[in-house]
Amino acid sequence: MNKHIGILTAGGDSPGLNAAIRAIGKSAMDTGRMDVVGFRDGFRGLMENRIMRLERSTLSSILTHGGTILGTSRDKPHKMPVGGELMDMTEVICDNYYRHNLDALVCIGGGGTLKNAYRLAQRGLTILTLPKTIDNDVEGTDVTFGFDTAMEIATEAIDRLHSTAHSHHRIIVVEVMGHNAGWLALGAGIASGADVILIPEIAYDAEMVAKAIRHRKQRGYNFSIVVVAEGALSLAELDHLNKLQRKKRKAKDKGDLQDKRKAQDLYAEFKKMRSTHTLRLSRQLEDMT
Repeated sequence: MNKHIGILTAGGDSPGLNAAIRAIGKSAMDTGRMDVVGFRDGFRGLMENRIMRLERSTLSSILTHGGTILGTSRDKPHKMPVGGELMDMTEVICDNYYRHNLDALVCIGGGGTLKNAYRLAQRGLTILTLPKTIDNDVEGTDVTFGFDTAMEIATEAIDRLHSTAHSHHRIIVVEVMGHNAGWLALGAGIASGADVILIPEIAYDAEMVAKAIRHRKQRGYNFSIVVVAEGALSLAELDHLNKLQRKKRKAKDKGDLQDKRKAQDLYAEFKKMRSTHTLRLSRQLEDMT
């Protein structure tokens, strides 16, 4: 009797998703004892029983295609938007797992997807996960798939800016994705020959950045490339964040709902302010250099 394997992709799309689906599907089919089914649009597809039968013909031409043939979403099993409300659909998802006679479910995604998959594993489902994220921020693995391609593309994009920066004598500030990890910015920055690289793991001082740029000018270089990871923090921002986190912990320990709500509002305001962080840094450097 054949085993039944389910596959879903969740979270943001990333290079290599279709290649991973193909590898899982073909490896399973090559045993001659496994049937493979895909669930559309992440955990929502499993909840709504939206399936795609995966045959050899389905997988034969997807190796180099971007995106994911299964589609994706950021819906979480325990916080699923249903009828305008967030509902815990974990039980429904578990029921559908057994309804499809699955022997295992392969969840392909980043940190959020892996956490959601772990919750399902705690309910007794057989879960396998593959770490997919351009951020390369999944603990326990050296390189997540999607990261290498993203770094390659970011490197090429930054590299192309050198001629413009040189010709116009400009300081060009480039923001690179990566969430709260600096892998992508660091890798692309080094590979493209950036002059300054700012990453979340090391808080920076804007004056020190400006000093490095001024030093380049003194040596005859009238341009600079500054690569900034999206999660990079200045020393002042890091200090402010630490204070907010202490307030949140204190409010949680006290159990004071009003203080907790106030701390959450302040934290949300900080995150909103962070969305324009790189733009503000650009203006600072313009004034300081």
